[in-house]
Amino acid sequence: MARYIFITGGVVSSLGKGLASAALGALLQARGYTVRLRKLDPYLNVDPGTMSPYQHGECFVTDDGAETDLDLGHYERFTGRSANKQDNVTTGKIYQDIIARERRGDYLGGTVQVIPHVTNAIKEFILDGNAGYDFVLVEIGGTVGDIEAMPFLEAIRQLGNDLPHHHCVYIHLTLLPFIPAAGELKTKPTQHSVKELRSIGIQPDILLCRADRAIPADERRKLSLFCNVRETAVIEALDVGSIYDVPRAYHQAGLDHEVLAAFGIEPAPRPDMARWNAVTDAVHNPEGEVTIAIVGKYTGLKDAYKSLIEALAHGGIANRVKVNLDWIE
Repeated sequence: MARYIFITGGVVSSLGKGLASAALGALLQARGYTVRLRKLDPYLNVDPGTMSPYQHGECFVTDDGAETDLDLGHYERFTGRSANKQDNVTTGKIYQDIIARERRGDYLGGTVQVIPHVTNAIKEFILDGNAGYDFVLVEIGGTVGDIEAMPFLEAIRQLGNDLPHHHCVYIHLTLLPFIPAAGELKTKPTQHSVKELRSIGIQPDILLCRADRAIPADERRKLSLFCNVRETAVIEALDVGSIYDVPRAYHQAGLDHEVLAAFGIEPAPRPDMARWNAVTDAVHNPEGEVTIAIVGKYTGLKDAYKSLIEALAHGGIANRVKVNLDWIE
């Protein structure tokens, strides 16, 4: 039976939940496990196909034609597994299906409510089609405290009780801002974010803390104490030079080890990091460089062209050249 890893975000958006999910999936693959990654998006659009790139970045199209969130592109690039229409769902899609059922009379005249009908639909989506996978990583879009994310958080809270023991782990990605006037990283935003998460019944097993500098031991102990996690489960997520440095950086910080320990998998298989070492070596030690011009309508937001940017980056890695992009409006 598959084990489930739920990744939530706190403090601010755009911290990199998608990259963290993709990198963790890659690390579990490096240890010999099979993985599937899925994204739950809280917005009311049925899919991002009608949204301006300025609103949500690139609309990523899967092999089976689904218009999905751009994070599915990260999942594909980091794990090599092609995403499909069953790997992304939105609040709009969930409600569209529920209302269609209600109009058909599937609920036999009962009152349709967020709990249990919406949360059950979310749980059905999460659990469907996972036979043959060792781990299913589920990223919840948005930030803890967002009103639109509440049904998704309630659904994964319920799954923590529905699934067998040691089959569910919660990872919370937060920000530790550095305040120059005080000269220190501040833990209070993370404490408040975890308090918000715990108020709805979810106790994170692992804190993944974004920061622009190393987290001092005192701050790690404070986070452990006030957020009720083991000190070893307070993981640094420091800024790196390339997104393809992230798997190796997270491995060195102990993320994959802590995840497997939280599942009770000890001793865990040793990871084979040769592939990622080769990728990072090619990124940081190019043998030449090339400049490519990109003419586009949405050049003011680079996320609108995420797959194109990463495709060119992959071409550079494969040919050991640095790719410089010249953006033309």
